[in-house]
Amino acid sequence: MQLQRALADLPGVDDAGVVMCTTANKELLEQSGLLTPEIQTAAPEDLVIVVRADEIDAARAALAQVDALLTRHRSTRADDDYRPKSLESAAKMLPEAGWVLISVPGRYAAGVARQALDLGKNVFLYSDNISLEDEISLKNAATEKGLLVMGPDCGTAIVEGAGLGFANRVRRGTIGVVAASGTGLQAVTVGIHRLGGGISQAYGTGGRDLSAAVGGVTAKQALARLVADPATEVIVLVSKPPAPVVAAELLALARQSGKPVVVDFIGYSPAEAQRRGGGEEPETLHFVETLDEAAELAVVLATPSAVRRPPSVVTIHNSQFTVHHSQFLRGLYSGGTLAYEALLLLQDYLPTVYSNAPLKGGPRLENPHTSQGHTIVDLGEDEFTVGRLHPMLDNDLRVRRIHAEAADAQTGLLLLDLVLGDGAHRNPASELAPAIRAAIATANAAGRQLPVVAVVIGTDADPQGLDSQIEQLTAAGAIVFTRHDEAVRAVEAALTTDGGPRTADSAIPNPQSLIPNPQSPIPFSALNVGLESFAESLQAQGAAVVHVDWKPPAGGNEKLMGLLARMRR
Repeated sequence: MQLQRALADLPGVDDAGVVMCTTANKELLEQSGLLTPEIQTAAPEDLVIVVRADEIDAARAALAQVDALLTRHRSTRADDDYRPKSLESAAKMLPEAGWVLISVPGRYAAGVARQALDLGKNVFLYSDNISLEDEISLKNAATEKGLLVMGPDCGTAIVEGAGLGFANRVRRGTIGVVAASGTGLQAVTVGIHRLGGGISQAYGTGGRDLSAAVGGVTAKQALARLVADPATEVIVLVSKPPAPVVAAELLALARQSGKPVVVDFIGYSPAEAQRRGGGEEPETLHFVETLDEAAELAVVLATPSAVRRPPSVVTIHNSQFTVHHSQFLRGLYSGGTLAYEALLLLQDYLPTVYSNAPLKGGPRLENPHTSQGHTIVDLGEDEFTVGRLHPMLDNDLRVRRIHAEAADAQTGLLLLDLVLGDGAHRNPASELAPAIRAAIATANAAGRQLPVVAVVIGTDADPQGLDSQIEQLTAAGAIVFTRHDEAVRAVEAALTTDGGPRTADSAIPNPQSLIPNPQSPIPFSALNVGLESFAESLQAQGAAVVHVDWKPPAGGNEKLMGLLARMRR
């Protein structure tokens, strides 16, 4: 990503691409006018560096600087400290580390995770594109050792006050969270912090954990940990609808926990839960419909002084929202669970909403790179992330999509999320705000209006600066929300003929219940393999971390890698 931006900023260069040659990335290069016959025939494991310039000499000069740009990047890193080359060496440097963060390419990640488990370490597995068989094998091995594997494709967790992956800075407290999604966990923990509550532990599971095949192994382990944790008084469970058998098992454990449990199985009705439970729910089990409602109820249950506030009314001035009946909503999300919740909230108001990750039975986009009708796109899905960084780290793909949607006369409204926190882009609004401003200008030049709604998920303690992000987006012309459900309901009101203000019950604690952010050192330590930004974010939080200077074993040769793995056993 840094090399791509450095090349694009060189004199005479119009655009640049630095990606692995996967099918999805070839499609993206084609859309950007960067696909050549040579790239078309390249293999998925090949790295392509391509530039488009005003003149051939400028293009050649840019490509000639690739090595220098890479060397400059390496020289700016903090290389004063020795960096171990293997996980085993790192473990000797920091033997007290209880966790290993893994964000290497999917084809290597399972092998690194097995090494971590052999060393007796819990695993935060951010990597995606890992086989179902490997996930099941890793989680079964972890269970036998009394360890936890969060993931694969686990984006967020908070353990002993330290945020792993993409985590927001929230105060410590008495509410524990188990979530099968990263942005879902972030939205809930941010909401809890905003209302004055705090987090004891927040465990991620990975999106497939609650499938029938995996059986909710990590979710059950995490729930058991929170039940046994004396610092946790209230528990929140968050997931897209689990497999029925897994939902029944988790709810049975929740009923037996003895602690209040708030459940947001997004789209899973309380009536269905009661039917599966065989009767009325105990007073300790509470079902909600949105992530923000889960945060509110958890704070109320954890705070005896909490009181209900009057229903909030979501209104938008007509001058801000002028959407012609022949135009469509285009939602461009970095957060998969936020996209899913948007689809769920919209389904009763819009007859058809296409998506690359639709609700069960919902219409799927023919091409995830091209919108049709009302569209909600999850840009964090595998078809967009193979061979490139997640959109919470790299805004390039979404910026391009914003420009494309603005040029489409059928686009009547843009809906975006912007998720802050450690590990994420250091200033996402600095890139999204100019794109929003340009999109509005493009529409205006064509005689159209283009309202842009942005929801910012973040806290006042996040390194990006919550107020700064909101100010940049607002100055660019966006209408900004900090609650996702309110943003989507405002969009509903703008797009439906029965539009008008929506009301939503909310809860807020007594201001005296606010807990200050902890000042004591974080008793957390870890080894990091993969994205260096994850190690940097832990260091910024005061946690002990050793970053491994990792390279694929055996040069990435599959046969030699298998032989080395057998030799270790």
